[in-house]
Amino acid sequence: MSNKVFTLDELCTLTDCSKRTARYYIQLGLLSRPIGDGRAAHYTGTHLGQLLQIKKLSEAGVSLERIREVLAGEKSPVSPRKRHPGSVEVRSHLYVAPGIEIQISPEEAGMTPEQVRTFVREAMETASRVSSGVTYTKKAGNEYEM
Repeated sequence: MSNKVFTLDELCTLTDCSKRTARYYIQLGLLSRPIGDGRAAHYTGTHLGQLLQIKKLSEAGVSLERIREVLAGEKSPVSPRKRHPGSVEVRSHLYVAPGIEIQISPEEAGMTPEQVRTFVREAMETASRVSSGVTYTKKAGNEYEM
């Protein structure tokens, strides 16, 4: 994952959101708390994605309670905007292993931050197994055996 970190000012500039509103979203539990406290507090790409999603849903008239449900993994009531030249998208660039990287748009994929973390962990485990030469065969369900 990207190691880019942001101050609250930078996060708010990138999302065109006031610091007061961002702090309110943190207080409500919609936006994850920053990493660190006081002047050392910083935000990551995950925070950026959350705030962009909150803003998009809020501007579409979705209630804060419904936004909370969407952030928890429920289907968004707002369909994704169609891409057009000049549009801006936030994507996570995930480093899995040397030579293996994944680009993902969690919002477009409908994935919560926890689901993205699970996806990355499993991709890293799979890359490790494949590069070590260990082969697995799929059994019933989602289980594998050597």
